[in-house]
Amino acid sequence: MLPASPRNGHRSDGPVILLEHIHKTYHAGEVEVHALRGVSLEVEAGDFVAIMGASGSGKSTLMNLLGCLDHPTKGTYRLNGLDVSGLTKDERADIRNRYVGFVFQGFNLLPRTSALENVEVPLLYSGVPRKERDRRASEVLAMLGLGDRLLSMPNQLSGGQQQRVAIARSLINRPAIVLADEPTGNLDSRTSIEVMEVFQRLNDEQRITMLLVTHEQDIAHYAKRIIVIKDGRIQSDSPMTARRDARKEFASLPPELEDEE
Repeated sequence: MLPASPRNGHRSDGPVILLEHIHKTYHAGEVEVHALRGVSLEVEAGDFVAIMGASGSGKSTLMNLLGCLDHPTKGTYRLNGLDVSGLTKDERADIRNRYVGFVFQGFNLLPRTSALENVEVPLLYSGVPRKERDRRASEVLAMLGLGDRLLSMPNQLSGGQQQRVAIARSLINRPAIVLADEPTGNLDSRTSIEVMEVFQRLNDEQRITMLLVTHEQDIAHYAKRIIVIKDGRIQSDSPMTARRDARKEFASLPPELEDEE
């Protein structure tokens, strides 16, 4: 199991994400840009949602709002039962640290810092003592198959291992949701399957709620549900009826490919 967070406070009732008529408008000089136009969305705990859309569709704006990196112009966003729509910048930062885990395309690991210390970074902001940080980070890395690479630097790890370190970092505070923004964008096909196997396993076994932004249709098929955004609106929201099984795919890879970095 994941190490417990002293501040998780997660609700078991109601959706973990509830958006009601969300609008987001940007101003470019005298021009108004309507990035989101009345988006309503519910995501239950334990769901795995892929968000797709062309450039300029509003999917990145939606992810920024879901991750409390930005706030809506109009509408209500409840995260884990908390209304975060009108919070200040500092209040949103606190909510992000408590409830949201991020995984990015570029890993965003500190290059001169070990895997263990990279995973511990969010705990530094929570004031967790060093011994407890080490214990919790070690547990999460071991769960992701990196128990023997705790002291490895990022340049000593393969692309898949680096992304697993980034995933471990996203989980260290037991977030309500994990937002993954194009997490396989810089990876080859074999490593992409490896990363998606980790996501599916965490979702299926730990019931961690996942939201994945991707432009790759085949990657979206690892999710349980696909949402397509177009012109700031949800164009479609449908369950994945023929979900890909990354564990089976990874197990069937030729041995010679498994040895490649």
